Amino acid sequence: MGSDDWPTFTVSEITSKGRNALVGGPFGSDLVSKDYVPSGVPVIRGANMGKGRWVSGDFVFVSKEKADSLSANCAKPGDLVFTQRGTIGQVALVPEAGFDRYLISQSQMKLSVDPDKVSGLFLFYVFCTTEQQNYIQQNAIRTGVPHTNLGILRNTPVRLPPLIKQNAIASVLTALDAKIELNQRINAELEGMAKLLYDYWFVQFDFPMTAAQAAALGKPHLTGHPYRASGGKMIYNETLKREIPEGWKGGTLEDVLTLQYGKALKKDIQVPGDYPVYGSGGIYGSHNVPLVQGPGIIVGRKGSVGELHWSNISFYPTDTSYYVEPKAGMDLNYAYFLLQRLPLKSMNSDSAVPGLSRIAAYQLPATLPDKPLIAEFGKFATPLRAAIANNERQNQELTQLRDWLLPMLMNGQVAVGTNER
Repeated sequence: MGSDDWPTFTVSEITSKGRNALVGGPFGSDLVSKDYVPSGVPVIRGANMGKGRWVSGDFVFVSKEKADSLSANCAKPGDLVFTQRGTIGQVALVPEAGFDRYLISQSQMKLSVDPDKVSGLFLFYVFCTTEQQNYIQQNAIRTGVPHTNLGILRNTPVRLPPLIKQNAIASVLTALDAKIELNQRINAELEGMAKLLYDYWFVQFDFPMTAAQAAALGKPHLTGHPYRASGGKMIYNETLKREIPEGWKGGTLEDVLTLQYGKALKKDIQVPGDYPVYGSGGIYGSHNVPLVQGPGIIVGRKGSVGELHWSNISFYPTDTSYYVEPKAGMDLNYAYFLLQRLPLKSMNSDSAVPGLSRIAAYQLPATLPDKPLIAEFGKFATPLRAAIANNERQNQELTQLRDWLLPMLMNGQVAVGTNER
């Protein structure tokens, strides 16, 4: 049974019969920034879309009372959320393991499906196909900001196999996505381990005490113990206006690294290839020739001022960004976590287009630890980075496999077992 034999339904025909099963966000004046509170019911905005199967990322919140007043615009676990304006075509699922409800913003629409007719997971993958994405773009309203609406979504046609086959197809794709998500979580943990070690050693000053430092205290048995917690000598530094371990120095960011300018890459000479192209806001394409051998650090210079990006592979930074070259004895991982702690994002020096002045950045104060300790930190952090890079390569291969399988599963070219009788 190929997809040509699957019956076609409109979204309205597979919508749950419950109230407010297919709705948009609140009216503009009903949800404004002053409604946001530190915790409560999360709001799904554009920033929470486009990151995989699930709505995710950093949420803003409204109070329970505010969510109650906008209950018609709330989504529950298992619902699908669609972008209504801006980056149309985005779709995500509300996760089962999360909050019991979410409020959608004015730029989103939410759909509760009839579980007797369609699997929410299967429908998510339907809307990820090129065919369905093309339909969305072709039927979008192009006046002003590109947008769609509930009427267009309600009348959108989808071909659906029997529910048992929907679940079988979704399970194949879900298995691939689950592995990708697992690798992403592992990478976040590995990154967190490196950052935690940096904080212990270079912020709290509880790096392993050397034999010479322990001997100077008259306590050789403390070799390898945390420096500051074990009574290591701290000296007030006039440059930094605070205490730092004895033997360390006060300096500036310029003592640690050089910010090199990226290079303009015009669209007519950009050739898609194996190397990511970075602007200030992150990756926005690829090129067949790198400008910088990886790994490396990219710093937003114009636009997304001070945003940091780490590339495990060689890359091409454009002229809206800097890339980092550590000074002698300064490990790249050390430079990255130091940059994370500096107020780069608040250092806009241009009035029209936000910009980060290299001269101003160089003047930021920085602690200058012993270089052997920096090298020792690099020995710990480098294998973690290698593991992250390996997971990223695996995810790239898994993503390619999923994207290759997706259309063939959806058009019946690849059959899946369903245990039908």
